[in-house]
Formats: sequence, structure tokens, C-alpha cells
Amino acid sequence: MDGFSSDFSAGGSGGKVDTGTIMEQVKVQIAVANAQELLQRMTDKCFKKCIGKPGSTLDNSEQKCIAMCMDRYMDAWNTVSRTYNSRLQRERARM
Repeated sequence: MDGFSSDFSAGGSGGKVDTGTIMEQVKVQIAVANAQELLQRMTDKCFKKCIGKPGSTLDNSEQKCIAMCMDRYMDAWNTVSRTYNSRLQRERARM
């Protein structure tokens, strides 16, 4: 049990756990994980859609397809994120 508590008290706060700092670190880690997942999904979908025969280079049409696919994917992601956040705010306001 000592090993667990010492991980959180290493910041020099006299053995006290700073929950605010920990929460911020967790939020950052979640944001990084979400960004990595977004990039991975976008890469997978656009690769499957745009690359017929993988090779050492992309031809002009593949480059354009990938660029457009990624733009559309990001636009859709942003629209869904804004809508979701807006709904969360409405639900919180009701409570």
C-alpha cells in the first residue's frame, strides 16, 4: 500500500494528495487518448477508402482523396463534439 500512496505524494506536498493536480493530469491523459483514437480511426477509414494498392508513394488522386477524407472526418467529429457538449450543458442546466 505504501508504494501506491508514495506515487501521489512525490510532488513534495508533505504526503498529502493534491486531488486537483491529479484530476488535471487525468483530464490531460484522457484528452491525449481521445486525440490518438481520433487520429487512428481517421487514418484507418481514409486509408481503406482512398488507397487501392499500397505502395511506396501516393499518386495525386490518392493524396487528394486522403486530404478530403481527413477534412470531412474532422468536420464531422467537430460537429458531433459541439452537439454533444451543447447537450451536456443543457442537461446540466436542467439539474
